[in-house]
Formats: sequence, structure tokens, C-alpha cells
Amino acid sequence: MSVKHPIISVTGSSGAGTTTVRYTFERIFQREGLKAAWIEGDAFHRYDRLEMRRVMAEEAAAGNAHFSHFGPAANLLGELEQVFAEYGRSGTGQTRHYVHDEAEAKRFGADPGTFTPWETFPTPTDVLFYEGLHGAAVTEEVNLARHADLKIGVVPVINLEWIQKIHRDKATRGYSTEAVADTILRRMPDYIRYICPQFTETDVNFQRVPTVDTSNPFIARWIPTPDESMVVIRFRSPRGIDFAYLVSMLQGSFMSRANSIVIPGGKLDLAMQLILTPMILQLHERARQAR
Repeated sequence: MSVKHPIISVTGSSGAGTTTVRYTFERIFQREGLKAAWIEGDAFHRYDRLEMRRVMAEEAAAGNAHFSHFGPAANLLGELEQVFAEYGRSGTGQTRHYVHDEAEAKRFGADPGTFTPWETFPTPTDVLFYEGLHGAAVTEEVNLARHADLKIGVVPVINLEWIQKIHRDKATRGYSTEAVADTILRRMPDYIRYICPQFTETDVNFQRVPTVDTSNPFIARWIPTPDESMVVIRFRSPRGIDFAYLVSMLQGSFMSRANSIVIPGGKLDLAMQLILTPMILQLHERARQAR
């Protein structure tokens, strides 16, 4: 953790909805006049798209059918931790972009499935914002969780997460349902070992729970809408959280445990604004005073 140069990490699985949460943070930063350095988790994959396919084939031939982006071997987690540590010390660091599709290829001037060159963060910035798979990862070799001052988990129930991933990958990447199912199965051991444990490290978790039938995610024709969902918001420490205020501001919400509030899905953006803005401003004020 760093007083002068705070770090915020948003962590969630592929298809969990972390990118949507990023948009909420962008609005908060813009409204409050804060300048952020940004890291997309995909930037710290170890291999580009073609290299990943080659390595996956080699691993499968060697008997490992579960090599995936969820595991540390396919990522530069040590380098990511170094960037977190460097930013915490001096407010500087480097990142790059992973080019997902043709639209991003035009934007970044690189082929889909490749990386842009490493670039230094603009300076000065008020906060480092990470969004991706491993923002609170802890393994035998790295401990990213210890560097982040505010850790946010985005964790839909598993069937909803799969539905969102299936629809996204079919619509934007041209995958078949069977191909996405194969990816889910291949990633499952790493999901259990490296993704799920992060959500015990996070300060706040947002878990969307559908109120419609999602029992077979592989045949679902639509993603449940926010109005067809509830969101469970769990605080690691409820100290200082004004639950009475949140319940009064978020119509239809209620407390389910001493550290959890349940809200209608359509109120998620408002809830994030109400909960996260004071936390961000507290980090910023602490940093301002320390500088």
C-alpha cells in the first residue's frame, strides 16, 4: 500500500463485468477532477494470441489440458507486482495494451491479438487503476493484494458469469457456444486456484444474482437484465459504512448480514457512486496531505 500514490484494483473473471465497473470509475475520476494511470490486466499476459495457441498446444501434448490465462504461468504477474510497487513508491511505471479486435487495431495501430509497445505512465497522476484478472492475486511468488489500497471484486454468480462470457465471445469474437464451453472447462482448475481466492482479499465485492432461470447457461438466449437481478454488496470490514444511509438512498435494498447489503440490479451504478466516491476521495486526501 502507498499513502502518496494510491492504487485501486478491480478484479474479476473473464465475462464478470469488470469493464462496466471501469466506466463507473472513469465518471467518478472525471467528476472529482482526478487523473488516473490505467492498467488493463490483459496487458500483462505473457503471450500474444498466436503464441498462446502454440503454448496451449504444447502443454496439451505434454498432458496439461488446463493451461489458461487464469494461471500465473500465462501471465507476467511478477512484472505486474513490480509496477504496483514502483507506482506506490514514486507514482511511475509502465504498461501496454493488448489489442483484442479490429476496432482496437485501428485505435492502436497494431494487429488484433498482439501487444502495443510498453509505455510510461503520464505524470503526474493521482491514482493507479487496475482492471483485470489478477488485481488481488496471491501466489507463492507474488502478492499483488498487499500493494492495492482499495480492492474491488466483481463476481456474478457462476451461471450468470458464463452467460455473459458466452454472449460476449460469440458476439465480439465469433466463437461458437461449444468453443466457449471448452474454454470454460480448460480454465476451471486455474479459476478455482487463482481467481476465487482473490475475493477474500478484496475490500468490497459486488455480486450480481439473477432473479430469472439461468440453470442452463449454454442455451440462454438473453443475458438477464439489471432489472432481472439483485446485487449483493459485501464489505470486508463494515466499520465506517453508513448502512442506514445506503438503505435509505437505494430503494428496495436491505441488509442481509452485518457486512452485506442487497440492492436491485438497476441501482448498481448509483450504489457504486455512493459507496466508492467517499473511499476514493479519502485515498486522494490522504495522498495530498502526505505529499
